Amino acid sequence: MHIRDILTGPQPSLSFEFFPPRTPGAWEDLYQAIRELEPLAPSFVSVTYGAGGGTRELTHDLVVRIKQTTSIPPVPHLTCVGHSEQEVGAILERYAAAGVSNILALRGDPPRDQPNYDWSQGDFRHASDLVRFIKKFNDSGRHPDPRGFGIGVAGFPEGHPATPNRVAELDHLKAKVDAGADYICTQLFFDNHDFFDFSDRCDLAGIHVPILAGIMPVTSLSGMKRMAELAEGARYPAKLVRALARANSNPESVEKIGIHYAAEQCASLLDEGVAGIHFYTLNKSHATREIFSALGLSAKAE
Repeated sequence: MHIRDILTGPQPSLSFEFFPPRTPGAWEDLYQAIRELEPLAPSFVSVTYGAGGGTRELTHDLVVRIKQTTSIPPVPHLTCVGHSEQEVGAILERYAAAGVSNILALRGDPPRDQPNYDWSQGDFRHASDLVRFIKKFNDSGRHPDPRGFGIGVAGFPEGHPATPNRVAELDHLKAKVDAGADYICTQLFFDNHDFFDFSDRCDLAGIHVPILAGIMPVTSLSGMKRMAELAEGARYPAKLVRALARANSNPESVEKIGIHYAAEQCASLLDEGVAGIHFYTLNKSHATREIFSALGLSAKAE
C-alpha cells in the first residue's frame, strides 16, 4: 500500500521499526516479535539499513520476507552512504519488482571505521539528492504503481546533531520535502513540547506534509544509555529522570516507568491530532503491546 493511502486514512498511522538481525537465533526472535505485533494491525513497518554495506542485503531479505509472509506493508530505509546512482537504481528496481511501495530516504551515518568519511565517494551528498533520484525513478514509470514509491524522510524535533543552526536545519528539511518527500518520520524524543514546536516551525517554513512522531520507551537503564549514544543529542526530561531514579535501578520498575511515560506521550500526541506514531521497537514486542493496551488500542487485534 502506498504511503499516501495510509496517511490519508481516517485514523492516525501507527507503525513500528525493526532492524535486520545478524544471527539465526535473532531472526527467530524477530519473527516472534512480528507475529506478536501483527495482530495490532500496524499501518506499516520500517526496516533499517546498515552503513557501509553492513546489513544491506539483510535489509532487502527482511523487507521481502515481511512483504511475502505478513499483511504489513514494509518500508525499507535507503541511505546515501557510498552509493552510486547505478547502485541505488538497481536497489529500487529490486524493490519495485518485489511489490514494495515505499522507501524511507536518509542521508545515513558514515561507517564507524571511517570517522573522516568523504561524502564525495558517492553520487548522493544529501538526503534531498536521494529523494530527487527516487522521484526521477518514479517518473520513469518503472514501478507497478503509477505513483511510484512513496517517499519518507527524517526529521529531528530536538535538532539534528550535525546542524546546530536550527534555521539551516529547517531549510535542509524543506529541501527534502520540495524534492518529493510525502511525509516526515521523526527521530525519537521524550518531551512532546519539542515535537509540537518542531511541527509549528515546519508549518511556518512551508513544510506541509504529515509528520510522524518517533517514540521509543525506556525499558532498561542500559538501554537508556545506548539510546543517548545512538540518537546524539537525545534529551531526557527531568520528569522522566526523576521517575527512573525512584525505581532505584530495579529492572521491572524501570520498565514499567518507561512504558507508562511513553504511553502518556502517545496519549497526548493522539489527543493533539498527530498524523501518526512510529515506535522504535528494538525488535521487541512487549513494550509496544503494553503501550497499545494502555491507550485502548489493543482492540485492533480483534
